[in-house]
Amino acid sequence: MNIMLFHSTYGLRPAVRAAADRLRAAGHEVWTPDLFEGQTFETVEDGMEFKERIGKDELLKRAVLAAAPYSERGLVYAGFSFGASVAQTLALGDDKARGLLLLHGTSDIAANAAVDELPVQLHVAEPDQFETDDWLSSWYLQMGRAGADVEVYRYAGAGHLYTDPDLPDYDEEAAEATWRVALGFLDSL
Repeated sequence: MNIMLFHSTYGLRPAVRAAADRLRAAGHEVWTPDLFEGQTFETVEDGMEFKERIGKDELLKRAVLAAAPYSERGLVYAGFSFGASVAQTLALGDDKARGLLLLHGTSDIAANAAVDELPVQLHVAEPDQFETDDWLSSWYLQMGRAGADVEVYRYAGAGHLYTDPDLPDYDEEAAEATWRVALGFLDSL
């Protein structure tokens, strides 16, 4: 599988590179575009401030330009938190997308979004301050209406970015369960 993996608001940190290596070891080709052009952050607040300064349109443009050379191959879009929202936006706009793997995040869905049974898998903490239960219920229904085939996995007690071993949110058990299920998902595509 060809996977375009987007980083969180922390930037392209070692955990993102390690995730890409894990996916490569499972036989996938993976790209990790750096939407922040080398900037990384120690706190989510600093990363969000930087993201706001650059602006959503510019970041989306960078993501589209990163994916464009590979989209003809049929990409699986994937991402962590903010990167998941970017991945979702690109996948819903790419009729050749093979799948969507969301880790710790989702995004708004355009009213006219339509896909043909796009396989989607979401892994998120429960509870998660960025992905509330009400939001996730609405998101799930909207994705279904758009034509996506959605699976949601919740991890009780885990922190928001629980797959990053360098952050306080890290939860080894939840992270390993996520990767086990996600790798199975990717193998099924």
